[in-house]
Amino acid sequence: MTGRARIRSAAGFAAVVLAALVPPAAGHADDGPSARDLVDEARDNFVGARSVHLELTDHRRSTDRTARESVTLTMDRAGNCVGELVLKAGGGSVEIVKRGDQMWMKPDRAYWKAQLPGAQGEAAARLLEDRYVHGTTDDSALEGLARVCDLAALQKEVAAKSSSGTPVTKGKETETEDTRVIPVSTTKDGRQKVLYITSAEPHRLVRETERGRGTDRSVDLTGYDEPVPSATPSAKESVDVSRLEQMLESR
Repeated sequence: MTGRARIRSAAGFAAVVLAALVPPAAGHADDGPSARDLVDEARDNFVGARSVHLELTDHRRSTDRTARESVTLTMDRAGNCVGELVLKAGGGSVEIVKRGDQMWMKPDRAYWKAQLPGAQGEAAARLLEDRYVHGTTDDSALEGLARVCDLAALQKEVAAKSSSGTPVTKGKETETEDTRVIPVSTTKDGRQKVLYITSAEPHRLVRETERGRGTDRSVDLTGYDEPVPSATPSAKESVDVSRLEQMLESR
C-alpha cells in the first residue's frame, strides 16, 4: 500500500521535536537563569507534561506533493491524540484521531489522488470521501501515525538525550504570541537554531526555529497539561482498514 509509506514518513516529526528539546552545552554566565538552566528546565517541563499541543511547520517552498508542510498534534501520556498532517503542493491532508489503541485517519481526496497511482487513488477517494479509516495501532497502515502520536515515548527519548556540546547564547527577553520569552540560540553546520523559553516560571519551550543550509522550519508548543479532545468518529463515519487494504490488493 503506497499510502502507508507516506503516512509513516510523518514519524520524522518526532525526531525534529526531539532535536529541539535536547539541551545544548552551557552558555555564558548572565543575570538570572543561565542558558543551560533555561534549556534544562524547559526540557524537564516537557518531559513531565501530562499533555501538549505541538505544531511543526516547514516553511520552504516545494512542488513535491508528498513533502510535509505541517504536522499539528494534541496528545497526552495516556495515548490519546488528535491532529492533522498537511502536504505541500496540493498533496492533501490527513486528519488523525487516536484513543488508546484505537486509531482513525481521514485523508482527503487530494491526498489519495496524490499518494496512490491512477485508478487506485480515484477508487480510494470514492470509497473513503469524508470518512475515516479505522483500525488499531497494530495495523500496518496506521502504526506510523500511532508512533507520531505517542507522547510518552517521545518524552522518554527526550529525557534520555544528553548535551550536544554546542555552545549556546542567551538573548534578551522578547515576546512571541503574547508570551514573554527568552531566546536561546546556537549555530552548527550552517544552521541557526533558536529556542524561545518562557521568561516566567515554569520555564517552558513555546517555540523553536531552525534556518539555514536547506532548512527553514518552526515548532510551536502550547497547551501544556490541557486535556485532549475526547470525541471519536462514529461507526457511520468510519470504514474498517481491512476494506481499504482489500481494495488495494485486488488492483
